[in-house]
Amino acid sequence: MKVVKGQSEGGILVGNTYDKYNTRNPIARYLVRGFSDALTSLVEESGKSEIHEVGCGEGYWTLKWQTEGKQARGSDFSSIAIGLARENAEARGLTDRFMVEDIYRLSPDRDSAPLVVCCEVLEHLEWPDRALEVLQSLARPYLIVSVPREPMWSAMNMARGRYWSDWGNTPGHIQRWSRSDFLGLLSNYVEIVKVRSPLPWTMALCRVR
Repeated sequence: MKVVKGQSEGGILVGNTYDKYNTRNPIARYLVRGFSDALTSLVEESGKSEIHEVGCGEGYWTLKWQTEGKQARGSDFSSIAIGLARENAEARGLTDRFMVEDIYRLSPDRDSAPLVVCCEVLEHLEWPDRALEVLQSLARPYLIVSVPREPMWSAMNMARGRYWSDWGNTPGHIQRWSRSDFLGLLSNYVEIVKVRSPLPWTMALCRVR
């Protein structure tokens, strides 16, 4: 799978710095497997097969869901990431259902879906509350979101010798939430149906009230 590998667009880091879903590092594989298992279980819990992945990056999950027979599409603000998502779709003989669009400009008339997924996105955004308002308007009725769980995320970065000058904060992460803080924020917009805590993330299946 082609990934962005640390490129920036408009001064913002985009996509993945490496292909984490195929890494050989045993610790990274353990963590990614936990994330994948949690997301898969919540998608199944929703019972929906039509999915819009907001902030899809290079398209890993959108394409995986397509191979499972789901009607999956993805959007991302980054033309670089979407270009690679389209290349990854072509390489697999899958449908190109990717669109370049800023999360704040998504429209319920065009972009709503029975299940909206937005993982590892909100921590990058200057206005996460505005983004949640948009996501709430798109979900008909389900939404899955995930963010890094702080301070565990930063502590684990420092434990592996990364980002010490920023106290372990990953470059590009401008929002930081504990599990309880993030769930409190979510509850202002949606009903929280089920929560998963794969190390080191907070992930929730939500339903629009």
